[in-house]
Amino acid sequence: MSTQKIITGVLLGAAAGAILGVLFAPDKGSKTRKKIADKSADLSESLKAKANDLSEEMSEKFKSAKEEMSEFIAKGKEKIQGFKSQAGSGLS
Repeated sequence: MSTQKIITGVLLGAAAGAILGVLFAPDKGSKTRKKIADKSADLSESLKAKANDLSEEMSEKFKSAKEEMSEFIAKGKEKIQGFKSQAGSGLS
């Protein structure tokens, strides 16, 4: 299991636990609704931050993979040119 999935699961579990705790607490309805709204806002901020982090990480990985592929292609072209040169000199 990836670290990302574990962290997401923990965040969602904590949020669900907090919301259930607020729902079963002996407070007035208005206080309970305010607490739920506050917890929801906190969860939303946390999930947005996590999504941004994940997006940045994926962007970096894509950029790295793209650079590696470019290098791989350049090396392949060099080898092909070398084979062409060898084949051309062998025909002469």
